[in-house]
Amino acid sequence: MTEDWAAVAKAINRRMIELDLRQPELIERSGLSKATVYEVKYNVTQRQRNARTLEALSVALEWHPHHLTAVLEHRTPPKVGNPVVTFIRSAHDVPGRLATIERLLRENSDQLPTSKPSSTSWTSSARTCRPRRTDQPRA
Repeated sequence: MTEDWAAVAKAINRRMIELDLRQPELIERSGLSKATVYEVKYNVTQRQRNARTLEALSVALEWHPHHLTAVLEHRTPPKVGNPVVTFIRSAHDVPGRLATIERLLRENSDQLPTSKPSSTSWTSSARTCRPRRTDQPRA
């Protein structure tokens, strides 16, 4: 599949006009470097980019996190509020996979069961790893 960086640049520029957003504001909102925002916004350098770059720009532009990735790949962009489905480009993208896990935990933390504080904690030594009762003194 061919990537359409010109369409990404066009979408960013249109959205910035809609939001009356200037480039310094986009840089601040996205947390990306000035050079990266410039390259994508003006389609200066077409190269493989981290998926989080387009996600940061999408969120900064008040779109669904995968909006610009969809534009890049000639797909219909998801609407804001749609569930975020993660696409991991490589099994070796450990930082990307970790970021996905962290994001999913944040998004679903309200659905996790709450638990009572346990009176058991874990203790370890060079030889063993075993539970220790916290209501008992250490040996």
